[in-house]
Amino acid sequence: MRNAGDKRLAALFERPTLEVAPALLGLHLVRTGPAGQPSRTGRIVEVEAYLGPADQASHARFGETPRSRPMYGRAGTAYVYLVYGMYRCLNVVTGPLGTPHAILVRAVEPLTGIEQIRHARLTAERRVHRSWSIQDGARASARIGEIPAERLARGPGLVGAAFDVELSMTGSDLLDPGAALRLEAAPPDEPAGRIEASPRVGIAFAGRPWTEQPWRFSLAGNPSVSG
Repeated sequence: MRNAGDKRLAALFERPTLEVAPALLGLHLVRTGPAGQPSRTGRIVEVEAYLGPADQASHARFGETPRSRPMYGRAGTAYVYLVYGMYRCLNVVTGPLGTPHAILVRAVEPLTGIEQIRHARLTAERRVHRSWSIQDGARASARIGEIPAERLARGPGLVGAAFDVELSMTGSDLLDPGAALRLEAAPPDEPAGRIEASPRVGIAFAGRPWTEQPWRFSLAGNPSVSG
C-alpha cells in the first residue's frame, strides 16, 4: 500500500509523460532479494517515453491487446515484456487511467548489492542457454565477474536481468514500499546531473517522425548510459 510519501511520488507519474520521463532520472530502482539477502539498488540514468496509440513505436499502436493492456493501468505500475523471447524489459506506466503511455527503463547505475546483481546476470544467462556445460557456466561467471559495476545494467535487457524483473511483475505497484521491485526517491544530497534528450533507439520500423522525436532522456556523461 502506498503511504503519504509514495502518493507524492505517484503524483509525478500523473503528469504528462514527456515531463515524467526526465523526472524519472535519478530515482532509485530497488529489488528486495530472498530473506537474508541485501537489497539491490540502482540509479535510473536512461529512459525512453512511449506515447500511446498515435506513437508508431509504442506497443499501444495496435490499440488495447492482451500484451498492451497493462499500459492502460494505474500510473506508477509496471509493464514488463519480453524481447526476442529472452530479455525482460521494465516500463513504468504513466498518465491518467486508460491512457496507454509508458516509459522504458533503459539503463541503471548499480549502487548496492553488486555481487547479487552479478549473480542475477549469470542466472539470466543460464536461463537462456539451457544446454550450458559446467565449463560454459564457469566461463560466463568469470566474464560477468570482470564487467565493471557501472556496466552491469547498461541496457534495458540487462536492467531486467540485473534486477530479476519477471513477467509476473506486470501490473505490480512500483510505488508500494513493500514491493519486491519498486521505485524510491533518491537521497536529497545525491547529485542530480544534467539531462540530455535524444531520439529513441531501435525503432526504425516506426518511420518518421517517430524515429526523430527526442524522447530518450539520459544523465549526461554517466558511464551506465547505454551505447
